[in-house]
Amino acid sequence: MRIEVYNHTYKKQWDDFVKKSKNGTFLFFRDFIEYHGEKFKEYSLMFFIEDELVALMPGHIENKVFYTHKGLTYGGLVMSITITAEVVLKIFEYLIFTFKQQGIEKIIYKAVPHIYHSYPAEEDLYALFRFGAAVTERNISSAILLPKSIEYSRTRKSGIKKSISENVSVEYSSNFEDFWKILETNLQTKYNSTPVHTIEEIVYLKDKFPQNIHLYVAKDNDGLVQGGCLLFETDKLVHVQYSSATAKGKSIGVMDCLIDFVINIYTQKGKTYFDYGTSNENNGLLLNEKLIYQKEGFGARGIIYDIYVVKI
Repeated sequence: MRIEVYNHTYKKQWDDFVKKSKNGTFLFFRDFIEYHGEKFKEYSLMFFIEDELVALMPGHIENKVFYTHKGLTYGGLVMSITITAEVVLKIFEYLIFTFKQQGIEKIIYKAVPHIYHSYPAEEDLYALFRFGAAVTERNISSAILLPKSIEYSRTRKSGIKKSISENVSVEYSSNFEDFWKILETNLQTKYNSTPVHTIEEIVYLKDKFPQNIHLYVAKDNDGLVQGGCLLFETDKLVHVQYSSATAKGKSIGVMDCLIDFVINIYTQKGKTYFDYGTSNENNGLLLNEKLIYQKEGFGARGIIYDIYVVKI
Protein backbone atom coordinates (compact mmCIF):
# COMPACT_ATOMS: atom_id res chain seq x y z
CA MET A 1 0.00 0.00 0.00
CA ARG A 2 1.22 3.48 -0.89
CA ILE A 3 -0.58 6.75 -0.13
CA GLU A 4 0.22 9.82 -2.20
CA VAL A 5 -0.95 13.36 -1.50
CA TYR A 6 -2.51 14.79 -4.65
CA ASN A 7 -0.68 17.45 -6.66
CA HIS A 8 -1.45 18.94 -10.07
CA THR A 9 0.80 16.46 -11.91
CA TYR A 10 -1.77 13.76 -11.07
CA LYS A 11 -4.74 15.68 -12.53
CA LYS A 12 -5.28 13.50 -15.61
CA GLN A 13 -4.78 10.27 -13.68
CA TRP A 14 -7.20 11.45 -10.99
CA ASP A 15 -9.93 12.46 -13.44
CA ASP A 16 -9.52 9.31 -15.53
CA PHE A 17 -9.91 7.21 -12.39
CA VAL A 18 -13.12 9.05 -11.36
CA LYS A 19 -14.62 8.35 -14.80
CA LYS A 20 -14.06 4.60 -14.38
CA SER A 21 -14.84 4.37 -10.65
CA LYS A 22 -17.94 2.70 -9.23
CA ASN A 23 -19.08 5.60 -7.06
CA GLY A 24 -17.55 8.75 -8.53
CA THR A 25 -19.45 11.65 -10.11
CA PHE A 26 -18.39 14.88 -11.78
CA LEU A 27 -18.21 16.52 -8.33
CA PHE A 28 -14.96 14.59 -7.84
CA PHE A 29 -13.25 15.94 -10.96
CA ARG A 30 -10.39 18.26 -10.11
CA ASP A 31 -11.97 21.26 -11.85
CA PHE A 32 -14.99 20.95 -9.55
CA ILE A 33 -13.03 20.36 -6.34
CA GLU A 34 -10.69 23.23 -7.07
CA TYR A 35 -13.30 25.91 -7.80
CA HIS A 36 -13.05 26.72 -4.07
CA GLY A 37 -9.56 28.14 -4.67
CA GLU A 38 -7.67 28.67 -1.41
CA LYS A 39 -10.74 28.32 0.82
CA PHE A 40 -9.67 24.82 1.90
CA LYS A 41 -6.18 23.48 2.59
CA GLU A 42 -5.96 20.79 -0.08
CA TYR A 43 -4.99 17.33 1.15
CA SER A 44 -6.60 14.89 -1.25
CA LEU A 45 -5.21 11.36 -1.22
CA MET A 46 -4.48 8.65 -3.76
CA PHE A 47 -4.13 5.00 -2.75
CA PHE A 48 -1.89 2.63 -4.72
CA ILE A 49 -1.18 -1.08 -4.41
CA GLU A 50 2.22 -1.39 -6.02
CA ASP A 51 1.68 0.87 -9.05
CA GLU A 52 -2.07 0.39 -9.42
CA LEU A 53 -4.33 3.25 -8.33
CA VAL A 54 -7.24 1.62 -6.44
CA ALA A 55 -8.96 4.54 -4.67
CA LEU A 56 -9.08 8.30 -4.19
CA MET A 57 -10.18 10.45 -1.27
CA PRO A 58 -10.82 14.17 -1.85
CA GLY A 59 -10.12 16.07 1.33
CA HIS A 60 -8.57 18.88 3.28
CA ILE A 61 -7.18 19.47 6.77
CA GLU A 62 -8.44 22.05 9.23
CA ASN A 63 -7.45 22.29 12.92
CA LYS A 64 -6.04 18.73 13.03
CA VAL A 65 -9.20 17.33 11.41
CA PHE A 66 -9.31 15.67 7.98
CA TYR A 67 -12.56 16.39 6.07
CA THR A 68 -13.81 14.50 3.01
CA HIS A 69 -14.80 17.25 1.95
CA LYS A 70 -16.47 20.37 3.36
CA GLY A 71 -16.87 21.87 -0.10
CA LEU A 72 -18.70 18.85 -1.57
CA THR A 73 -22.25 17.59 -1.11
CA TYR A 74 -20.86 14.10 -0.55
CA GLY A 75 -17.35 12.69 -0.51
CA GLY A 76 -15.37 9.84 1.00
CA LEU A 77 -13.53 7.04 -0.74
CA VAL A 78 -13.88 6.89 -4.54
CA MET A 79 -13.26 3.26 -5.47
CA SER A 80 -12.27 1.24 -8.50
CA ILE A 81 -14.69 -1.34 -9.86
CA THR A 82 -12.29 -4.16 -8.89
CA ILE A 83 -11.56 -3.14 -5.31
CA THR A 84 -12.44 -5.63 -2.56
CA ALA A 85 -13.61 -5.24 1.03
CA GLU A 86 -10.23 -6.51 2.28
CA VAL A 87 -8.39 -3.79 0.33
CA VAL A 88 -10.73 -1.08 1.64
CA LEU A 89 -10.08 -2.23 5.21
CA LYS A 90 -6.36 -2.04 4.49
CA ILE A 91 -6.78 1.50 3.12
CA PHE A 92 -8.46 2.65 6.33
CA GLU A 93 -5.87 0.86 8.44
CA TYR A 94 -2.98 2.58 6.63
CA LEU A 95 -4.79 5.91 6.57
CA ILE A 96 -5.55 5.97 10.29
CA PHE A 97 -2.00 4.86 11.15
CA THR A 98 -0.56 7.62 8.92
CA PHE A 99 -2.85 10.31 10.34
CA LYS A 100 -1.92 9.25 13.87
CA GLN A 101 1.74 9.79 13.04
CA GLN A 102 0.89 13.22 11.59
CA GLY A 103 -1.07 14.37 14.64
CA ILE A 104 -4.48 14.32 12.95
CA GLU A 105 -7.09 13.84 15.67
CA LYS A 106 -10.15 12.75 13.69
CA ILE A 107 -11.69 12.16 10.26
CA ILE A 108 -15.03 13.72 9.26
CA TYR A 109 -16.29 11.45 6.51
CA LYS A 110 -19.14 12.19 4.07
CA ALA A 111 -20.40 9.02 2.44
CA VAL A 112 -21.65 8.94 -1.15
CA PRO A 113 -25.37 7.99 -1.06
CA HIS A 114 -25.99 4.66 -2.74
CA ILE A 115 -28.21 6.13 -5.47
CA TYR A 116 -25.07 7.76 -6.94
CA HIS A 117 -23.22 4.45 -7.23
CA SER A 118 -22.84 2.94 -10.68
CA TYR A 119 -22.05 -0.40 -9.01
CA PRO A 120 -22.43 -1.54 -5.36
CA ALA A 121 -19.89 0.47 -3.37
CA GLU A 122 -20.44 0.37 0.38
CA GLU A 123 -17.20 -1.28 1.45
CA ASP A 124 -16.24 2.04 3.02
CA LEU A 125 -19.28 1.92 5.33
CA TYR A 126 -18.18 -1.49 6.59
CA ALA A 127 -14.64 -0.20 7.13
CA LEU A 128 -15.98 2.81 9.05
CA PHE A 129 -17.88 0.43 11.35
CA ARG A 130 -14.77 -1.69 11.87
CA PHE A 131 -12.74 1.35 12.90
CA GLY A 132 -15.30 2.66 15.36
CA ALA A 133 -16.90 5.45 13.33
CA ALA A 134 -20.05 7.12 14.64
CA VAL A 135 -22.78 8.88 12.68
CA THR A 136 -22.66 12.55 13.66
CA GLU A 137 -25.07 13.92 11.09
CA ARG A 138 -27.88 12.30 9.12
CA ASN A 139 -29.86 14.29 6.56
CA ILE A 140 -32.87 12.93 4.71
CA SER A 141 -33.20 13.66 1.03
CA SER A 142 -36.25 12.80 -1.08
CA ALA A 143 -35.78 10.82 -4.27
CA ILE A 144 -38.03 9.43 -6.99
CA LEU A 145 -37.34 6.07 -8.62
CA LEU A 146 -38.26 7.32 -12.07
CA PRO A 147 -39.11 4.00 -13.78
CA LYS A 148 -41.58 3.20 -10.94
CA SER A 149 -42.62 6.64 -9.73
CA ILE A 150 -45.50 7.04 -7.26
CA GLU A 151 -48.55 9.02 -8.34
CA TYR A 152 -48.54 12.72 -7.43
CA SER A 153 -50.59 13.89 -4.46
CA ARG A 154 -53.82 15.84 -4.93
CA THR A 155 -52.05 19.05 -3.81
CA ARG A 156 -49.30 18.74 -6.42
CA LYS A 157 -51.80 17.94 -9.17
CA SER A 158 -53.77 21.01 -8.16
CA GLY A 159 -50.63 23.17 -8.35
CA ILE A 160 -49.87 21.92 -11.86
CA LYS A 161 -53.44 22.67 -12.98
CA LYS A 162 -53.13 26.15 -11.49
CA SER A 163 -49.93 26.81 -13.48
CA ILE A 164 -51.63 25.70 -16.70
CA SER A 165 -54.56 28.03 -16.09
CA GLU A 166 -52.09 30.89 -15.48
CA ASN A 167 -50.21 30.14 -18.74
CA VAL A 168 -46.94 29.39 -16.95
CA SER A 169 -44.20 28.25 -19.34
CA VAL A 170 -40.98 26.36 -18.58
CA GLU A 171 -37.78 26.60 -20.61
CA TYR A 172 -34.09 25.75 -20.50
CA SER A 173 -32.09 28.84 -19.63
CA SER A 174 -28.63 30.34 -19.29
CA ASN A 175 -30.01 33.34 -17.40
CA PHE A 176 -28.47 32.55 -14.02
CA GLU A 177 -28.64 36.18 -12.91
CA ASP A 178 -32.46 36.40 -12.74
CA PHE A 179 -32.74 33.07 -10.96
CA TRP A 180 -29.96 33.92 -8.50
CA LYS A 181 -31.75 37.12 -7.45
CA ILE A 182 -34.85 35.07 -6.60
CA LEU A 183 -32.80 32.42 -4.81
CA GLU A 184 -30.76 34.90 -2.76
CA THR A 185 -33.85 36.88 -1.77
CA ASN A 186 -35.66 33.77 -0.54
CA LEU A 187 -32.70 32.37 1.39
CA GLN A 188 -32.02 35.72 3.03
CA THR A 189 -35.67 36.25 3.96
CA LYS A 190 -36.39 32.72 5.22
CA TYR A 191 -33.09 31.56 6.71
CA ASN A 192 -30.83 34.63 6.85
CA SER A 193 -28.39 32.72 4.65
CA THR A 194 -26.90 32.71 1.15
CA PRO A 195 -26.48 30.01 -1.53
CA VAL A 196 -23.48 27.69 -1.11
CA HIS A 197 -22.27 28.90 -4.52
CA THR A 198 -21.90 32.49 -5.64
CA ILE A 199 -23.26 33.43 -9.05
CA GLU A 200 -19.68 33.69 -10.33
CA GLU A 201 -18.87 30.18 -9.07
CA ILE A 202 -21.95 28.58 -10.62
CA VAL A 203 -21.32 30.26 -13.98
CA TYR A 204 -17.70 29.02 -13.83
CA LEU A 205 -18.86 25.48 -13.03
CA LYS A 206 -21.47 25.55 -15.79
CA ASP A 207 -18.71 26.51 -18.23
CA LYS A 208 -16.54 23.62 -16.99
CA PHE A 209 -19.36 21.07 -16.89
CA PRO A 210 -21.93 22.06 -19.54
CA GLN A 211 -23.31 18.50 -19.78
CA ASN A 212 -23.85 18.21 -16.02
CA ILE A 213 -25.23 21.55 -14.82
CA HIS A 214 -28.59 22.80 -16.11
CA LEU A 215 -31.05 25.58 -15.32
CA TYR A 216 -34.76 25.52 -16.06
CA VAL A 217 -36.91 28.59 -15.39
CA ALA A 218 -40.65 29.19 -15.22
CA LYS A 219 -42.13 32.36 -16.69
CA ASP A 220 -45.48 33.99 -16.15
CA ASN A 221 -47.91 35.14 -18.83
CA ASP A 222 -45.85 38.33 -19.30
CA GLY A 223 -42.63 36.41 -19.91
CA LEU A 224 -41.06 37.30 -16.56
CA VAL A 225 -39.02 34.69 -14.66
CA GLN A 226 -40.93 33.72 -11.50
CA GLY A 227 -38.95 30.66 -10.47
CA GLY A 228 -36.17 28.29 -11.38
CA CYS A 229 -34.56 24.92 -10.77
CA LEU A 230 -30.79 24.32 -10.99
CA LEU A 231 -29.87 20.70 -11.63
CA PHE A 232 -26.72 18.58 -11.30
CA GLU A 233 -26.91 15.66 -13.73
CA THR A 234 -24.85 12.47 -13.37
CA ASP A 235 -24.86 9.27 -15.41
CA LYS A 236 -27.54 7.70 -13.23
CA LEU A 237 -29.61 10.56 -11.85
CA VAL A 238 -30.45 14.22 -11.66
CA HIS A 239 -30.15 16.18 -8.42
CA VAL A 240 -31.94 19.41 -7.57
CA GLN A 241 -29.17 21.66 -6.28
CA TYR A 242 -31.33 24.79 -5.97
CA SER A 243 -34.99 25.60 -6.55
CA SER A 244 -36.79 28.82 -5.72
CA ALA A 245 -39.72 31.00 -6.74
CA THR A 246 -41.04 34.51 -6.18
CA ALA A 247 -44.16 35.18 -4.12
CA LYS A 248 -46.12 35.55 -7.34
CA GLY A 249 -44.55 32.40 -8.72
CA LYS A 250 -45.69 30.41 -5.72
CA SER A 251 -49.21 31.76 -6.06
CA ILE A 252 -49.47 30.60 -9.68
CA GLY A 253 -47.90 27.15 -9.16
CA VAL A 254 -44.56 27.65 -10.91
CA MET A 255 -42.65 25.19 -8.69
CA ASP A 256 -45.15 22.40 -9.27
CA CYS A 257 -44.97 23.14 -12.99
CA LEU A 258 -41.15 23.21 -12.98
CA ILE A 259 -40.63 20.00 -11.03
CA ASP A 260 -43.21 18.11 -13.08
CA PHE A 261 -41.53 19.32 -16.28
CA VAL A 262 -38.06 18.26 -15.11
CA ILE A 263 -39.27 14.86 -13.84
CA ASN A 264 -40.79 14.14 -17.25
CA ILE A 265 -37.64 15.30 -19.09
CA TYR A 266 -35.34 13.00 -17.11
CA THR A 267 -37.74 10.08 -17.16
CA GLN A 268 -37.60 10.30 -20.97
CA LYS A 269 -33.80 10.50 -20.79
CA GLY A 270 -33.75 7.15 -18.97
CA LYS A 271 -32.38 8.36 -15.62
CA THR A 272 -32.95 6.09 -12.64
CA TYR A 273 -33.43 8.65 -9.87
CA PHE A 274 -34.62 12.20 -9.38
CA ASP A 275 -32.98 13.41 -6.15
CA TYR A 276 -34.99 16.36 -4.83
CA GLY A 277 -32.50 17.22 -2.07
CA THR A 278 -32.48 17.32 1.72
CA SER A 279 -35.08 18.88 4.02
CA ASN A 280 -33.07 19.30 7.22
CA GLU A 281 -31.61 21.99 9.41
CA ASN A 282 -29.36 21.90 12.50
CA ASN A 283 -27.15 19.04 11.26
CA GLY A 284 -30.11 16.81 10.52
CA LEU A 285 -31.81 17.19 13.90
CA LEU A 286 -34.61 19.38 12.55
CA LEU A 287 -36.93 18.21 9.78
CA ASN A 288 -38.53 20.90 7.65
CA GLU A 289 -41.91 19.17 7.47
CA LYS A 290 -43.48 21.65 5.07
CA LEU A 291 -40.58 21.29 2.63
CA ILE A 292 -40.46 17.50 2.68
CA TYR A 293 -44.27 17.35 2.35
CA GLN A 294 -43.96 19.27 -0.92
CA LYS A 295 -41.32 16.84 -2.20
CA GLU A 296 -43.18 13.74 -1.10
CA GLY A 297 -46.19 15.05 -2.99
CA PHE A 298 -44.30 14.20 -6.20
CA GLY A 299 -43.75 10.64 -5.00
CA ALA A 300 -40.27 11.23 -3.58
CA ARG A 301 -39.18 9.07 -0.62
CA GLY A 302 -36.26 8.98 1.78
CA ILE A 303 -32.57 8.68 0.93
CA ILE A 304 -29.96 9.28 3.64
CA TYR A 305 -26.88 11.52 3.44
CA ASP A 306 -24.65 10.41 6.34
CA ILE A 307 -21.61 12.06 7.91
CA TYR A 308 -19.33 10.01 10.17
CA VAL A 309 -16.53 10.79 12.61
CA VAL A 310 -13.54 8.53 13.21
CA LYS A 311 -11.56 9.49 16.30
CA ILE A 312 -7.85 8.78 16.03
